[in-house]
Amino acid sequence: MFVYSVQSKHIKALALGVFVLFTVVSLMVLSRESKMTSNDGSLNLKASTHEDRMSFVSQFGWEVEEDPIEIKEIIIPTEFDDTYNAYNQIQKEQGFDLTEYAGERAKRWTYIVKNYEGYENKECIHINILVHDEIVIGGDVCSVELEGFMHGFSKP
Repeated sequence: MFVYSVQSKHIKALALGVFVLFTVVSLMVLSRESKMTSNDGSLNLKASTHEDRMSFVSQFGWEVEEDPIEIKEIIIPTEFDDTYNAYNQIQKEQGFDLTEYAGERAKRWTYIVKNYEGYENKECIHINILVHDEIVIGGDVCSVELEGFMHGFSKP
């Protein structure tokens, strides 16, 4: 027969350790959930499903084709050149900052915008959504024409 005894101080230490671990994990989950719901208290940044991405773009009044025209894995550069700094400035103006994701992999979802005012050729207006760990971390609305434009998610 095998008998094992545990002193009450060991049980208390184990219980304290479990409590601390539970608290840390809970705070991490809550932090991630708050990040997924907004970057400034008003936007839903969830992007894990098709419905989430459609909901995200509709927050800005955009209507897009149901199917993306491209889904591409990208790597945010570790060092930004002038072009990427200019792109990140657009991100900062809309509450994002890609420097937090330097060296990380992300996915870029590209959709055709159907309701960009003043453009007859609707297929030339795209919205790009950058997604990391199922949340939107940035993106843009752009024209792919020769003399095109690029701006943040809000309508001009």
